[in-house]
Amino acid sequence: AQRRYEAVDPDNRLVAAELEARWNAALTQLRACEQRVSEREPSSASVPDREALLRLAGDLRTAWDASGADAALKQRLVRTLIEEVVVDIDDARRELVLIIHWRGGQHSEVRARKPATGEHRKRASADADAMIRAMAGEQSDAAMAVRLNQAGHRTGHGLAWTHRRVAAYRRTARIPAYASGRQDSGWLTMRDAAAALGVPNQAIRKLIQCGLLPAKQVMPDAPWQIRAEDLRATHVLEAVHKRRRSPRGASKPRRRVKRSTTPRRGDAQ
Repeated sequence: AQRRYEAVDPDNRLVAAELEARWNAALTQLRACEQRVSEREPSSASVPDREALLRLAGDLRTAWDASGADAALKQRLVRTLIEEVVVDIDDARRELVLIIHWRGGQHSEVRARKPATGEHRKRASADADAMIRAMAGEQSDAAMAVRLNQAGHRTGHGLAWTHRRVAAYRRTARIPAYASGRQDSGWLTMRDAAAALGVPNQAIRKLIQCGLLPAKQVMPDAPWQIRAEDLRATHVLEAVHKRRRSPRGASKPRRRVKRSTTPRRGDAQ
């Protein structure tokens, strides 16, 4: 701006005035930049000496956890200390092997578990996964959602379980679904067992309470799970046959109502 102003013809007053205004604006901007630089420059007393820097280099944790160490500063520390990181996969142990090459010439090896397919940080807990696997095949998605919520489990995003979320989790984890009336899985509900033996649900419950029919529950108040092969046990069939022959097990005859033959007052008219 100064060179342009000095090179202009003095007789051209309009151009000289415009160039002088631009020169003054440039000088104002320069003084503002110099002031900002002087405000950001640390004082000589705050600059650590060589010994302090060397001590800090030996205690990287202190510099990393310092209150003034933001993400940008930590990235600068990593770039300053690390030359490169080589990542390899150990398929036998399902681990990620990280070889860290430090700028000083040293090398470090760090191992981390390799995430499974579809696994991410926002995933259900191990207890919820085990509970779903234990109930899958014997209970519907809606029933599993009720049991999961009763046990206090939440999804990976912290939401309550629904039949749609249970179904989505099963598909991702490749867990088989429940099909009512199927016996190929080997497990039956109380209703399926009652239908297979031709008795009411109360009879199956009584056999379980008496210890004649083995059954299990994933959690208290959860539906009973019964093996299909246990229904064919001799003592179970004998108990069911005995119940059918007993007066309580047999169906009660219908009570016949005797109709009166006396004509009513309205019938006579």
